[in-house]
Amino acid sequence: MKRVALLGMPNTGKSTLFNRLTGSQARVGNWPGVTVDLATARVLVGGHMVELVDLPGLYDLHGFSEDELVARHFLEAARVDAIAVVLNASQIDRQLALALQLKALEVPTLVLLNMADEARRYGIEIDVERLGTGIGLPVAAISARFGTGVPEALAKLAHLLDTAPHPREASVRAALAEDHRREEEIEALLRDSVVVPERLSEQASDRIDRVVLHPWFGLPLFFLAMLAVFQAVFWLGSPMQGGVEALFEAVRRLALEPALAPLPVLLRGLLLDGVWAGMGTVAAFVPLIVVFFFFLAAVEDSGYLSRAAFLTDALMARLGLDGRAFVMLLMGFGCNVPAIMGTRVMRDRPMRLLSMLTIPMSLCSARLQVFVFIAAAVLAPARAPWVLFGLYVMSFAAVIVTALLFRGRFASAEPFVIELPPYRMPTMRQVWMRGWVEVKHFLRRATKFIFLGVIAVWLLTHLPSGAAPAGPDTIAGWIGSAMQPVLGPLGIDEKLAVALIFGFVAKEVVIGAFAVIYGLEGDALAAGLAQSMDWVAATSFMLFTLIYTPCLSTVATLRSESRSLGFTTLAVAWPLALAWAASFAFYQGMRALGF
Repeated sequence: MKRVALLGMPNTGKSTLFNRLTGSQARVGNWPGVTVDLATARVLVGGHMVELVDLPGLYDLHGFSEDELVARHFLEAARVDAIAVVLNASQIDRQLALALQLKALEVPTLVLLNMADEARRYGIEIDVERLGTGIGLPVAAISARFGTGVPEALAKLAHLLDTAPHPREASVRAALAEDHRREEEIEALLRDSVVVPERLSEQASDRIDRVVLHPWFGLPLFFLAMLAVFQAVFWLGSPMQGGVEALFEAVRRLALEPALAPLPVLLRGLLLDGVWAGMGTVAAFVPLIVVFFFFLAAVEDSGYLSRAAFLTDALMARLGLDGRAFVMLLMGFGCNVPAIMGTRVMRDRPMRLLSMLTIPMSLCSARLQVFVFIAAAVLAPARAPWVLFGLYVMSFAAVIVTALLFRGRFASAEPFVIELPPYRMPTMRQVWMRGWVEVKHFLRRATKFIFLGVIAVWLLTHLPSGAAPAGPDTIAGWIGSAMQPVLGPLGIDEKLAVALIFGFVAKEVVIGAFAVIYGLEGDALAAGLAQSMDWVAATSFMLFTLIYTPCLSTVATLRSESRSLGFTTLAVAWPLALAWAASFAFYQGMRALGF
């Protein structure tokens, strides 16, 4: 099987092209540094079955950030039959150097001028044939977002593979030795093949940026946009959520209960009140996940999040971080794991460690499910979006406190550099793909952590045999009672304490644990929660869940990325202490005020 390495600078649309060619769901976002690991897929190119490898973005082969080293080490160690290097056609003057470096590796290389449509809108004219002749490599102009020119590019890649010599290891060191000669070569190529207007025409991006990058209005507009997303989640997702709950209830009543009636009481209870009730409660939040990530993917793909990073760089610098850390925090809204991996774009280890310490404070999609459920159960519908918005603000507050306390320990002087891509109208294909990736990730976790976690909760709340379900004589009751001296001052009772324990495995388990602990599901479970806690206790519980120990998969990622057991211990212990302090201050403060 042939192997083709897909390379390019950050934000050139490399992963978008990978997904279009392979139908895979590699992470795609409109900011630098999204791809931080190797994504591979098989695709038919001409008469060749090709293993296409999507490598992390790199600016040149000199790069020393961890994601750049991944690409460099891959080229040095792996057998590569061909390289497809993706360049941003509208920034070709800055990106040709990478193509020339790769050419020096003496591996068959195809140059793909992506975003050719944007370049034309800017008035940039590229003579593709002349450029190819001058550079000595085949060149194709494409648009990965819309598929324009992709079939022709694949034909050129197939021809390259047909005529490629036997692959050999690339010598990166030798390729870098000729760097000093490339500047003159690039200038000659640009003069001969590229026409750039003396002054690029003002684009819509420039006009929009005057507003969204305004020093006073920029950040408030961003937070208003996020608030609108939360409102849309409730408005569109709640009816679908109710439909899923009704479906699970009907299946239980009409099919499962009659079919399981002959089974022993304990086994029937495990299957109905444990497995089915827990999974049904979790499944009801799939529509909310779809809606939330549909809107979030649209915001990402539009280019707006890079502006948010630019706007927040001054604030983040005071915290010992930079705008890239803010981008990773926003990525953490989906899942903390890829956000932590995304810190590989940072060359400086102290800044990377400080960023990894703050990212688990992001309100990930798993926590979002818990908060949506509790807010809908305990709070009035008109107030629920504001509570969610407030929790997002609190997550940023936790980040600020953490960064201020630890910036001295993880001091860094690395400069912040980020490119602001032009605004792009999100395509339905990419938005849908992003939402589907998140739903698949959620369902995959549901079949592993959540399923096992819910069963474990049921067993703890029903054993030993003969004890009242979820009563004080069960194992769960013993654990909850033992934790009351610590959690009682936060307004968290014994039942909620058990749910928090299983939330360490995966935050989604908390919802399934509710169904098992209370022995209810759907509307009945919501009513039971509303009776067991008022808005002060509910908010305290959500605040604790927001900050406390990250899930098991996040802890494992922190350990592998930091390669430090001490740092991983800090990343687990510090959020737990901060969560307790924040919830204690809120709960006791509200009670002192008479609420």
